[in-house]
Amino acid sequence: MEIYGFGLLGGCMFAGFFLGHILAGMLGLSGDVGGVGFAMVLMIAVSAILEKKGKRLHPETEKGIATISSLYIPVVVAMSMNQNVYAAVTNGLVPIAAGALATVGSLLLVPVIAKIGHSSGEGK
Repeated sequence: MEIYGFGLLGGCMFAGFFLGHILAGMLGLSGDVGGVGFAMVLMIAVSAILEKKGKRLHPETEKGIATISSLYIPVVVAMSMNQNVYAAVTNGLVPIAAGALATVGSLLLVPVIAKIGHSSGEGK
């Protein structure tokens, strides 16, 4: 049954990439614009529609989707990070400073967010 999760996710990916290529063509760009985002929205929409109709996905199917998503998302993040670093290095100091500021700011907020979680009763 896990293979159905792979198939459902694969179908959403094909549809998302198709929509991304159509959007890129409309914008006069080559490649894919937002294909992964479209695929995620389609996956959420399919799950919501099935649940609304009272037809939940089989737990093994959901397990297949979770398996692929646990493998896929880190790869996409690593690929986009590589592109962003290249763009920052080739475009000067401002993108590098903005990235460093965002990183340091995020790291400084970790203790604040942890305190919020403890004060709301989480983690007991």
